Amino acid sequence: MFEYKTHGTCSTQIDLEIDKEGIIRACTIHNGCRGNTKGLATMVIGRKADEVKELLRGIPCRGNTSCPDQLSRAIEAYQQQEAC
Repeated sequence: MFEYKTHGTCSTQIDLEIDKEGIIRACTIHNGCRGNTKGLATMVIGRKADEVKELLRGIPCRGNTSCPDQLSRAIEAYQQQEAC
């Protein structure tokens, strides 16, 4: 499981699992607005990580980021780690 520490949001961490075909298999968002983070995490499971990353990038909430934007950044960090 990949752990991403969030920045600038009420949520504090995102745990991700993406399979070799680029499909999100698990997503947990820790803290934040429980209904929203649980709903967001549930909605992305089974979807292509690249599509989710593009859809959520840049969505603002507080300041210049949000939980969806941080999930986009977590996916990007996961992909960069896997490329090494």
